Amino acid sequence: MKVEIWSDFMCPFCYIGKRRFESALEQFPHKDQVEVVYRSFELDPNASYKPGVSMDELLAAKYGMSVEQAKAANANVTQQAASVGLTYHMDRVIPANSFDAHRLVHFAAQHGKMKDMTERLFRAYFTDAENLEDKNLLADLAAEVGLEQEQAMAVLESDAFQSEVRADEAAATNLGIRGVPFFVLGGKYAVSGAQPLEVFTDALDKAYREANPLVMVNESDSNDGMCADGSCDLPGSAK
Repeated sequence: MKVEIWSDFMCPFCYIGKRRFESALEQFPHKDQVEVVYRSFELDPNASYKPGVSMDELLAAKYGMSVEQAKAANANVTQQAASVGLTYHMDRVIPANSFDAHRLVHFAAQHGKMKDMTERLFRAYFTDAENLEDKNLLADLAAEVGLEQEQAMAVLESDAFQSEVRADEAAATNLGIRGVPFFVLGGKYAVSGAQPLEVFTDALDKAYREANPLVMVNESDSNDGMCADGSCDLPGSAK
């Protein structure tokens, strides 16, 4: 069963939602049969690194609130992150464009490192307060997860994997996805937002049962409620 996750590294709820989904998946009895694929999504394709501009100031300008209100909102997000074991430094986060980071994930996917690269990029942004527009940094992060640093830099300095990022974004548009995180399970069930663990648990259950319906074999061999073929009915029950 495939689970596709659309997210953006600039989105604080995407990292929180990722962790909640992972907790639900860890408890899922069929987790070994689940393939997780991360899809690209840019909340602001026109975003760019602006030295000296804080996340508080950016949030205040975007939503027409005071800087103090933005600080309070970011403090709330930081508490939510802490509840799932994540450390956020929203006062030091560097707003930037995420396009190259998404391209790097597609490069990592070719080498079996999609999950590792995705996790490292989220941590770099929210915990380490790194600038994800810095290609040198991105190449260093690629090396940290076991990719070839020079090869990663070559990818970042080219236009490689641009079409893959755009394809993910086009798929999101076709599905009507307007915000992230967004989870599609088994191609049929969707979860929008950083929902509580039980929502993900329920979605995994439903998607798995849909993909793996129970088929009864030799149902006619009931033997009038007696034990037969390794199966016993309760007294008085009918098949």
